Amino acid sequence: MTEAAYQRILLKISGEALLGEMDYGIDPKVSSRIAREVAGVVDRGVQIGIVIGGGNIFRGAGLAASGIDRVTGDHMGMLATVMNALALQDALERAGVTTRVMSAVSVREVCEDYIRRRAIRHLEKGRAVIFAAGTGNPFFTTDSAASLRAIEIGADLMIKATKVDGIYSADPKIDHSAKRYSHIGYDEVIEKKLAVMDTNAIVLCRDQSMPIRIIDLNQAGDLSRLISGEEIGTLVS
Repeated sequence: MTEAAYQRILLKISGEALLGEMDYGIDPKVSSRIAREVAGVVDRGVQIGIVIGGGNIFRGAGLAASGIDRVTGDHMGMLATVMNALALQDALERAGVTTRVMSAVSVREVCEDYIRRRAIRHLEKGRAVIFAAGTGNPFFTTDSAASLRAIEIGADLMIKATKVDGIYSADPKIDHSAKRYSHIGYDEVIEKKLAVMDTNAIVLCRDQSMPIRIIDLNQAGDLSRLISGEEIGTLVS
């Protein structure tokens, strides 16, 4: 097996990715598949932090649109990410990966509080670390949380796992002539309003020179090939 191209990565997974074929909640088959992919990375000595969304259960902005107070809705969304993090932790540990969940909102009975130095220590010991509850603040998406955590832990690369194999000039499901970018700059993503990540998240990565790689979570083996240094998906830098 080729030597890993990265020592430490941050993987962002949307809550919707855990749906699988379900309309709501968590598909155990999906969480198990993701766990196997992550386990393969950990086995190669790569340190991995994971940020997971909560859209399969609650999304703060969506709740606000239905009439719930936005701050309350965002807090509900944060708690949904804790639920997803615990489910993924269970799947990872069944796959043989020692895992810690660290939450930006204190729920000490079920997981650790997020402390940067402790998170880095977990990573150095070869544990996967799942960062839950976003940034702990309303009005910030889990994309922004992923950018923040990637920078805080000194990741070599932030990976956003989506349902498409990179960034396109238009929605490839609608426009079959849409162009896929292999490499694109931060400012171009913002200027062209390519809805791949929250703008605040892109700006934060740009200002701290954190490279982002967009890959398709459903393509088995792509994460491993990316870790080997292959040009998978789209690089934003």
